[in-house]
Amino acid sequence: MGMQRELQARRRRRLRYQLRSKANGRPRLSVFRSSKNIYVQVIDDTTGKTLAAASTLEAAVKSQLKTGADIEAARAVGKLIAERAKSAGLEQVVFDRGSYIYHGRVKALAESAREGGLAF
Repeated sequence: MGMQRELQARRRRRLRYQLRSKANGRPRLSVFRSSKNIYVQVIDDTTGKTLAAASTLEAAVKSQLKTGADIEAARAVGKLIAERAKSAGLEQVVFDRGSYIYHGRVKALAESAREGGLAF
């Protein structure tokens, strides 16, 4: 594991630890950002199950985007996860930005999920 990965893992662990103490039972909205796509899952950490997921790999989303790696794409995914979480009966989540700073794609996804009616 390179130094970069090590630091990334450390940031992610630090953040998750903080989140667990603040979540009090709320599921975690976890974001993963790769160079070509962006993925998001709503995870219930008490059971370890994924309750809802969305990404730029899905045909419905992919067809409307020129790339899965820009802010437009992140907004689309944010909107989608909000719809899916709500249909699964979730309103309250806690935002897990992983090892990424709250900026750019990660921020755009969060904002559009909030607009879609998720509270965090």
